[in-house]
Amino acid sequence: MNLLRRLGRGIGAIPRSGRRLLRRSGARVGLLLLPPMLWLGLVYLGALAALFVTSLWGQNSFTGNIERVWTLDNFRDLLTIEVYRTITLRTLGIAALVTIVDAVLAFPIALYMAKVASPRLQRLMVIAVLMPLWASYLVKAYAWRGLLAQNGLIDSIASPFGLGTPGYGLLATTITLAYLWLPFMILPIYAGLERLPNSLFEASADLGAGSGMTLRRVVLPMAFPAVVAGSIFTFSLSLGDYIAVRIVGGTGQLLGNVVYDNQGAANNLPFAAAVATIPVVVMLVYLAAVRRTGALDSL
Repeated sequence: MNLLRRLGRGIGAIPRSGRRLLRRSGARVGLLLLPPMLWLGLVYLGALAALFVTSLWGQNSFTGNIERVWTLDNFRDLLTIEVYRTITLRTLGIAALVTIVDAVLAFPIALYMAKVASPRLQRLMVIAVLMPLWASYLVKAYAWRGLLAQNGLIDSIASPFGLGTPGYGLLATTITLAYLWLPFMILPIYAGLERLPNSLFEASADLGAGSGMTLRRVVLPMAFPAVVAGSIFTFSLSLGDYIAVRIVGGTGQLLGNVVYDNQGAANNLPFAAAVATIPVVVMLVYLAAVRRTGALDSL
């Protein structure tokens, strides 16, 4: 309360012209934020609300027309039909595996970029990480289709050692998605490690800790929020992907394919909307769990 009184006295001591200027600055900030907030509220959140409302509608089994009658049949089918439960678990498993693979690959790269590389090499490595993002998604996915094909590059390199290409399937999907989303894991970890003071490494060494203990006790805990930030990107992007699965996934299906097939060939938009709510709910649960750990507070 004393602090609030002092702040009140401080504001009261500001000349009237200064207070008018503060009010004008606040109005300018409000006007500046108004368009993006309207976009977020009306377009983005409104689209999610429309998605949820559509998922509660039904479809006439004879005409195929959408019936705007409230029903939970779509969600009941998702819970009771085994194939959809299998596809949901498969999607969650692949998204989690892609996130783990990217974290394992990204951490040493980001650590080298932030703490070992010279400033010139650091800039070159940042450009190298960003370069794959400049290429088309489809080009990169079809490039992996060619690499993983029979008699492709991977098969040609591995065949002298008695090995071969994994072919098209869930493993190929995991490899392709891990490659596509790797920059989204490297950059947040790099940004987090770059802010890590070098004095912490020196203090750890002065206290007798080796490189392994410093990595476990100092670097990993400090980098955890950055890893969490990267995992939000890789996990959410993998949950909603359907193109890579169609290109390299073989006969495997993920939730994105179910949504695509039902809004396209099957023309069952309410069921497609119900399936599309699963990644949204999963990400809300994931963000809530991450928030409880306090990782987002350190970003």
